[in-house]
Amino acid sequence: MTKTTTLVLIAGLCMIAQPSMFTAKAAAPTLVTATPSLTIDDAIAKANKAIEKIVAVPSKDRTFNNTVGAIDDLLAGFEQDTSMLIFLSYVHPEASVRDASQAAEQKAGDFLVDLGKREDLYNAVKDFVAKHPEEVSKLTGEQKRFLEFTLRDYKRSGMELAPKERARLTEVQKELTKLGIEFGKNIAEDQTFVLLTAAELKGAPESTLKGLPVNNGVYVVDLSAPTYTALMENCPDESARQKLWMAHKRRAGKKNIEILEKAIKLFAEQAQILGYAHCADFQTETRMAKNYANVQKFYETLRPLVRQKAAADMAEFTAFKRQLIGDPKAELMPWDYFFIKNELTKSKYAVDGEKVREYFPMDKVIDGLFGVTQSLYGLEYRDVTKAKGGTASRPLWHEDVRLYEVYDKAPGPTQGQLIGEFYLDLYPRDNKYSHFAQWSLVNHRVASDGTVTKPLAALVCNFTKPEGDKPSLLGHEEVETFFHEFGHCLHTIVSTAQMNRFSGTNTELDFVEAPSQMFENWVWDADVLNTFAKHYKTGEPFPKALLDGMIAAKNLGSGLDAENQFYYGLLDLGYQTTADGKVDTTAVAIALYPEVTTYHFKPNATFFQASFGHLMGYTAGYYSYMWSKVFAADMAQRFKELGMLNPEAGMYYRNKIISQGGTRDASELLKDYLGREPKLDSFLIELGMSREAGTK
Repeated sequence: MTKTTTLVLIAGLCMIAQPSMFTAKAAAPTLVTATPSLTIDDAIAKANKAIEKIVAVPSKDRTFNNTVGAIDDLLAGFEQDTSMLIFLSYVHPEASVRDASQAAEQKAGDFLVDLGKREDLYNAVKDFVAKHPEEVSKLTGEQKRFLEFTLRDYKRSGMELAPKERARLTEVQKELTKLGIEFGKNIAEDQTFVLLTAAELKGAPESTLKGLPVNNGVYVVDLSAPTYTALMENCPDESARQKLWMAHKRRAGKKNIEILEKAIKLFAEQAQILGYAHCADFQTETRMAKNYANVQKFYETLRPLVRQKAAADMAEFTAFKRQLIGDPKAELMPWDYFFIKNELTKSKYAVDGEKVREYFPMDKVIDGLFGVTQSLYGLEYRDVTKAKGGTASRPLWHEDVRLYEVYDKAPGPTQGQLIGEFYLDLYPRDNKYSHFAQWSLVNHRVASDGTVTKPLAALVCNFTKPEGDKPSLLGHEEVETFFHEFGHCLHTIVSTAQMNRFSGTNTELDFVEAPSQMFENWVWDADVLNTFAKHYKTGEPFPKALLDGMIAAKNLGSGLDAENQFYYGLLDLGYQTTADGKVDTTAVAIALYPEVTTYHFKPNATFFQASFGHLMGYTAGYYSYMWSKVFAADMAQRFKELGMLNPEAGMYYRNKIISQGGTRDASELLKDYLGREPKLDSFLIELGMSREAGTK
């Protein structure tokens, strides 16, 4: 997942976004403790001065640079001034800083909504277009694209509406900003836990149990990603897994359901005011899909094909569960999936996830990730935590955080130069963002005056922390996640876009996950794994037999996984396809589950949607994960043909895809990279299927 602290559209629609590597600590860095709200007003005042300057340009003197380009400069400057202020609400350990950061986020969001409704700024753009047709006709590339997008977004912001309707739209959008912040805060600060006895946890990994508080023989089990995953995969007691699963699906509870349902009504009202049938139609208009109907066609094409694999998976998993517990009538339940998959992997493919973990200590994974990407893309990373930690420009928010500089080693105009920086914040802690994401804090751009701004990214993850002399050991899926998020980071860092609007991950929402999903393929390649997978005690290389088993088991449960993604995407769309937004989100979630998945189960006592953060960030856009996965598989196949560790293939991909950002439509980038139109075949093969045969 990638996020921006303020993904700014002139339309006034701002999406407010929503690691430690080693046991050794940096030398007493100065941490961020300043109250963000003290500086947000300065950022707004600075932006207002920039607006006044644009508006004041005489009609005859207007140019692209001093009017339209200046708007990109304005938005980029505001984003750069506020990104860290807002970002701290997701990562800072101090409640006072998080609260102040959230207040800054609300102010920033309100300012951006108002900015999209500024008639004086809109009139300046129209004046340039009307009075300088010759210059407009000569615009090309990013400049032409930005002008087109700006005019489009002004229309989508309601600038062609009557004053009364525009005023109501402003109220709606500001309230949505507020609700989005509250929704995310409730998830991040949720403290749900489960009490389980030693008997219920018998057979669970000792390394996991050691990290849990014990009260009178009862374990207090938190729902952080490392703990939850380890227990769901390895705990033999089904009742314990059910308790964990149910609790996990109740996080943030009814308070977030109330927020969500209020937001859905407002999203629907926004769409109605702007003349769209529903929110999904409004949101998809600016994405690869172009409209909701095309998303429907996508699901209609893919779901029947995947259902074949899902049905085969369900039969295999159910049969194994019945054999395992000695009950010929047992049914596979959602809380069984990860445990049965793990046990089946061990039994059928001789792959023990806990043994695999021993070959992925964090330091080696980082070495491998860095080594592969530096070689492929002509880069060099330098740890500058101690050198720069605590400076005003690059503050640290926790002692675990690391800061890296990125230098370009590839032939070209930036060879040998610093081209960007990124943070790593890898381990869980109280009140920290609880999943995995990359934030684009600053984007690469070239301002109208020629000033170059270098990008800054942050990877926020929640891997198992080191304990004593034992390093953080990653499961193979966690390694895959790390590579995924770093794919987003590369997308941000190597951007060559001139304009902030098109830089890095600022591409269509339903394409932005494709480059990161594509990079997951590297953790399945033997030659890649041989560069870094070493036993944390002995240094023994990753056993070939173990890798062969993992590869053979790669598609185990892939159909069930895909249907689970269908469920998330269709749930999101189901909430955003009514004209009035009146939706009982719990009833829809319950009814949709057995309809979309192969489980004979209705999650009657859960409130899954309350902790599904994408519902407020992606808004009718979660389909993007499966949509972009199709393109990711196709791009990966092209890369494989050239060689997974081939620097020429890496530079070809860097230049054709990730450096381009949103400077061109994603469909054009894909066709240029592939040398043809994208196909579905590679995706189906990746699931263990073929279009012709269904399952293999």
